[in-house]
Amino acid sequence: MNGAQTQGNRALILKAFSKYGLKTIRPDALTFLEELIDEYDIDEDAIPASMELLAKNYLLQEDQTGFVSKAVLSKVYEAMQDQGEKEFDQFDPETDVDNHLFFVDAFEMPWWQYSLERQTFEKSAAKPTISGSPENRARMYRDRLQIIRRIILRNEHFAPAAFQSRDRLAPLKLRSTKDLLGRGGDDEQFMLFGMLAYSPDGKLCLEDLDGRVEMDMTNVEPSEGLYTEGCMVMVEGIYTDEEILVVHAIGHPPCEKRKRAREIDGHFDFLGKGATTLLEDSSWAARMKDFEHVTFVVISDLWLDEPRILGAVRQLLEKCIAMAWIPKVFILCGSFTSKAVQGSGKDLQRYQDGFDDLANIISSYPDFRETHFVFVPGPLDLCGSTVFPRPPILPSFLGRLKAKVPKAHFMSNPCRIKVFAQEIVIFREDMMAKMLRNLITHKKGVSDADLKKYLFQTILDQCHLSPLPQNVQPILPEFDHAMRLYPLPTTLILADKYQRYEENYEGCHVFNPGSFLGSSFGFSSYFPHNVTTEASELMEDD
Repeated sequence: MNGAQTQGNRALILKAFSKYGLKTIRPDALTFLEELIDEYDIDEDAIPASMELLAKNYLLQEDQTGFVSKAVLSKVYEAMQDQGEKEFDQFDPETDVDNHLFFVDAFEMPWWQYSLERQTFEKSAAKPTISGSPENRARMYRDRLQIIRRIILRNEHFAPAAFQSRDRLAPLKLRSTKDLLGRGGDDEQFMLFGMLAYSPDGKLCLEDLDGRVEMDMTNVEPSEGLYTEGCMVMVEGIYTDEEILVVHAIGHPPCEKRKRAREIDGHFDFLGKGATTLLEDSSWAARMKDFEHVTFVVISDLWLDEPRILGAVRQLLEKCIAMAWIPKVFILCGSFTSKAVQGSGKDLQRYQDGFDDLANIISSYPDFRETHFVFVPGPLDLCGSTVFPRPPILPSFLGRLKAKVPKAHFMSNPCRIKVFAQEIVIFREDMMAKMLRNLITHKKGVSDADLKKYLFQTILDQCHLSPLPQNVQPILPEFDHAMRLYPLPTTLILADKYQRYEENYEGCHVFNPGSFLGSSFGFSSYFPHNVTTEASELMEDD
């Protein structure tokens, strides 16, 4: 490590400890911390979080000396190591999976906001409300923009190196709309980051925290992805005398892998189920091979008003028993009706009967008594709201299911499952159709395979499940955090009536189970032990 890098690391250490009132670190303690950074090859961006974790544990020692000593610091470090090893040792094949399986409703997730002043996340002291204040409607987009901006600035192409190298290209520089003032006609290239939006007079613009600039996209060839109003994008172009940015290139922001984001923000409990350390994550990952028997079945468009569908469900459960394969979780996504419920007594009774019939089928097979059944509402289901996140199906229709299926979970849309160190996001919406209907631009000559890739690539690059404007897809402003995909989940289930697929993108496994319809009833099986999916079909004559 050279001198400049050492000085940089020391500054990060001192800043992290000062944040917790530990302003004086003895030289031998400082050296000890620098050696830890070297030993574990901690990335520069991950140093603050690592040092803050040590500082928080140091405070638990109630050291009254007023300075950080190596002796106490060593004890803290050893205790943290012992705790990690203890947690690892306790994790064995006999572990009850249910103790590490959590179902996370969107309306129960902690409300983490991004603080511009502190440049970090802060947990809101206020509870989010359905109505949402005007201030938080604006904050929703500001938080989205700032979260992605942080990702861009720590990307290798934008982040300045800790020490300079002759071979390294100068980092790219993001500019703001305020930098354009007085620069029209200079033929200077500007790279900006902001949100695609339309001005009141219908002109396409880019908006950031400092303002708005009109764009001319006539000659631009976009990079991969789908581009709609509401997307956060990077553009490069020349600012003219007419105060228009003539765009030469447009692209989605770079995607950041889950591990990288967890190194920096892993100490935040975004799900409300307890934050886990990277050491714990590694421990779980190393032992997941012992849990090959833990599987999830994912079904979408389970039309319970269709006798053929109910017959296929019964057939599927019987095949599971015959194969001695009892899934740990069935994820059942709507719509649970083939047609909209208009509100007549007949329609409501038909909707009720579907759930009652399903309850009778499931409860008739005792083998599934310990299986969890997760219900996620779809576009036609009765939830009391069409705004995202959508609440669970109205409880008045679920009495028999609750009584006969003790491990039934009626969740919001979207919702999440945490199993060991994995985070699985489930979202039921026909996003492909919505995105295509609202396109501003996209790469020309794309195939169906390209469209599938562009959809999940766009959603993950945007760190958001629905990067569409409020007039197209309304979102509750004070629950927008439940729509975020930061850090990236381990697995993203995009249940959509579009064609099924399974892909991996930047370490995130993405799949669409397709619809449980037609002559072959399609569904997917998910295997947490190796983060893979298997597409399956159940033929009517099986």
